[in-house]
Amino acid sequence: MKLLDYIKSEIKFFNTFEKTFYISVIIVIIISSFAFNDSKIALISALCGITYTFFAGKGKVYAYYIGLIGTAFYCFIAFKNGFYGNMALYGLYFFPMQVIGIFNWKKHLNKEKNQIFKTTLKTKERFLYFASTAFLAFIIYQILLLNGGKSPILDAFVTAFSVFGQLLTVKRCFEQWIVWSCVNFVCSVMWLTACINGAHYFATLLMWLVYFAVGIYFLFAWKKEMKN
Repeated sequence: MKLLDYIKSEIKFFNTFEKTFYISVIIVIIISSFAFNDSKIALISALCGITYTFFAGKGKVYAYYIGLIGTAFYCFIAFKNGFYGNMALYGLYFFPMQVIGIFNWKKHLNKEKNQIFKTTLKTKERFLYFASTAFLAFIIYQILLLNGGKSPILDAFVTAFSVFGQLLTVKRCFEQWIVWSCVNFVCSVMWLTACINGAHYFATLLMWLVYFAVGIYFLFAWKKEMKN
């Protein structure tokens, strides 16, 4: 299949709202980034991250290839801003987990739609995952305090629950969108504070705000699809 034909076949699985919203967000972020003299690395990271989130929400395996690029750039800007928990999370966990995600999603692919089959956790699994994640957040908080990281409470929460969220993403679980919505909200607060304090990472702030909106959207979209 030629590249153009493949792109056309994929576009049909995105509804009008999704296509309009995605294109609008990309345009707004690019314009805002140049208007605020933003970091170009932050811009690339934001564009890759948003594209990854949209494609992952539609259950597309190739989302992970874009995610790998965005992860590398985000590691750098997290380090520059002293969010060491975020940096370690993306470099040591997200990057290899996205590689694993490529192979795992390919094993559970609906060939007709070229999308993954969705799953959900049992009640016992939800409790065990949450308890383990809360404990991990406490451990990370103590480590960040010793190393002088900025916003250790928020950073620890984001780091621990992002570990949980990425695991659920690889496992194709509906609950990932609940976790990601919480994480995205907290990250939006973190980067808003950084921008207010003079950091030129407005594209990164917009990225997290869009993540939050997209996470809420796919939370209901996956729930509706799994009901049907």
